[in-house]
Amino acid sequence: MDNISSSSEGLTLPLGEDFPDVRDSVQRICEQFPGEYWRRLEEDNCYPDEFVAALTESGFLAALIPEEYEGSGMPLRAAAVILEEIHAAGCNAGACHAQMYTMGTLLRHGSAEQKARYLPAIARGELRLQAFGVTEPTSGTDTTRLKTRAVRDGDSYVINGQKVWTSRALQSDLMLLLARTTPYDDVAKKVDGLSVFLVDIRAALGNGMEIRPLKAMINHNTTEVFFDNLRIPADSLIGQEGRGFRYILDGMNAERILVASEAIGDARWFTRTSVAYANDRRVFDRPIGQNQGIQFPIARAYAETQAADLMLRKAAALFQAGIPCGDEANIGKMLASEASWHAAEACLQTHGGFGFAREYDVERKWRETRLLQIAPISTNLILSYIGQHILGMPRSF
Repeated sequence: MDNISSSSEGLTLPLGEDFPDVRDSVQRICEQFPGEYWRRLEEDNCYPDEFVAALTESGFLAALIPEEYEGSGMPLRAAAVILEEIHAAGCNAGACHAQMYTMGTLLRHGSAEQKARYLPAIARGELRLQAFGVTEPTSGTDTTRLKTRAVRDGDSYVINGQKVWTSRALQSDLMLLLARTTPYDDVAKKVDGLSVFLVDIRAALGNGMEIRPLKAMINHNTTEVFFDNLRIPADSLIGQEGRGFRYILDGMNAERILVASEAIGDARWFTRTSVAYANDRRVFDRPIGQNQGIQFPIARAYAETQAADLMLRKAAALFQAGIPCGDEANIGKMLASEASWHAAEACLQTHGGFGFAREYDVERKWRETRLLQIAPISTNLILSYIGQHILGMPRSF
């Protein structure tokens, strides 16, 4: 069995074949949802309800919910494998992946009553927790500058503000919301004064919450959300008031590992698709895969994918062991998204004009995987993190 080690911690992490049964099961589910299914959804701007239902019934969307709350109780690496295989099959987990990492805030910081009330229902598929309200039009990635306010009023909080790029809000029952409970100018540290709430969208819609679809380059069912004196129960607060930013950060490493695993899956789909076409397509009486101009970009993207996968495996193993993994999660996310993009470019170029034909699914996957260099964190911010926190250079912003 292969191993990697963390010299600073003296930890040896096994890297053998992992979760083959899970991989097989996910592949069988994805076979029911071929390319034409996703193309039809995109043409109609629809949500993949049937696909999400199949994953829910299989228990895969409850992979990280502990068994005591009726989940599968799997490690993070197993959840990563699920998402990787979905994307490697040509499908897209963007419609449901948030449930895996968003519920972590509730699991780690929610009260016993909140966890007992919501987690089993989420695991059974009776409730969807897909929406994550963080990003705002004016603050973007500078989360501490967000302007959405939540003001305590007796047994309630009153919320005013706006969120943008809140995917799946129209397909969710619950939303995890980050809002400022203490004004920015009144806190000692800029990360203070932010709080996390679990908002019941069903009760909020039409009573101070408005959700508007936001058409985008890909079919991610994204929205913008408006809060106008929305009143929610005080027990919607997760954890302690003012510590929400820390709670959100706590789950970001898991999010980056999981989303990066989707990039690994995309890269594998692009590489497999490229090789098949390059070996079959003949021009000038020879397969185009014989030409180095076609072969080498595919080979390079494959090598990059293998390297990124190793970094993500290390990150997941450290996470599971309770050891800080911010460096590995960030680096792995950057490497995986770039490997996938290079594989996508090679695949589109290999197919030539046919790469733009929708029936091949190359252009759809090409558009989808481009997102991963921007979300959930951009490549430039990861480079800034590496420069400052790993290499010890001055903060660049």
